[in-house]
Amino acid sequence: MRRPRRSASPNGGQMVLNLETLKATLVLYGLNAVFAILLLVLGWYASGIAQRFVSRVLTATHRVDALVTVFLSSLARYAVLAVVGIAVLQLFGIQTASLVAVLGATSLAIGLALQGTLSNLAAGVMLLLFRPFRIGDEVEVAGKAGKVQALSLFMTELITGDNTQILLPNGSVWGSAIINHSTYPGTGEVKVSFPVRAGRPIERIGEQILTQLRQDSRIEPRPAPEVHVSKVVDISDAVHPIVELTVSAKAKPADADAVKQRLMDLVSTMLADASATRPEPSRAAG
Repeated sequence: MRRPRRSASPNGGQMVLNLETLKATLVLYGLNAVFAILLLVLGWYASGIAQRFVSRVLTATHRVDALVTVFLSSLARYAVLAVVGIAVLQLFGIQTASLVAVLGATSLAIGLALQGTLSNLAAGVMLLLFRPFRIGDEVEVAGKAGKVQALSLFMTELITGDNTQILLPNGSVWGSAIINHSTYPGTGEVKVSFPVRAGRPIERIGEQILTQLRQDSRIEPRPAPEVHVSKVVDISDAVHPIVELTVSAKAKPADADAVKQRLMDLVSTMLADASATRPEPSRAAG
């Protein structure tokens, strides 16, 4: 006598089918995740290569300003990263049309959240178009002073005399007064005034100052440095009144502060030496 056959359970077959589908889906998305990571790594290196390539090409022409070169090379880097980002999204099945629709629906929130960043980007474009300064210019902007080192999409980089880096958002740079000391070539005036007693000491101090200034390569030879009496301070001592001695010279604007500081140190040292060697006045015996 034959035993009846058992019919296959439709629920069990569906469960096996779902597990197989889930396994295939996980494998597919796992491979896509691996490909996305590789694509991001390659895109990061490709963006650096694109930035260096654009910089070398524009630098080789010798017709493009260094500030424009830095800006365009930075723009090329971000463009490559944007293309890589879109490719990664499409790798996971996110179509460009749907992405644009999502961005359109959330444009207001994104704009409010990134208004500072977008303003910096717009300010960077305006700085590139109008070019109020160039690479290497000595500027004062947003309460900071230094030499322009670079201009990127969002930041302006300055470097001070002691090699300190200053990063300023482009929005603050464009929205504030820009003082450029390198726009008009010329010389800066260095002038130091100090009181001194008239007589031989004043002549000796003046000669020593002129000698030191002529040996300083930062001082412009034309017009020549000058040392002269600008006014009388105290005439209580009719023999040796106290007068004001003024030293004036011309130097490059970038060197004016350093030359003035050196001149003040020199004057301070000379006055101290003159005071130490001055004889004490004799007192009459009572």
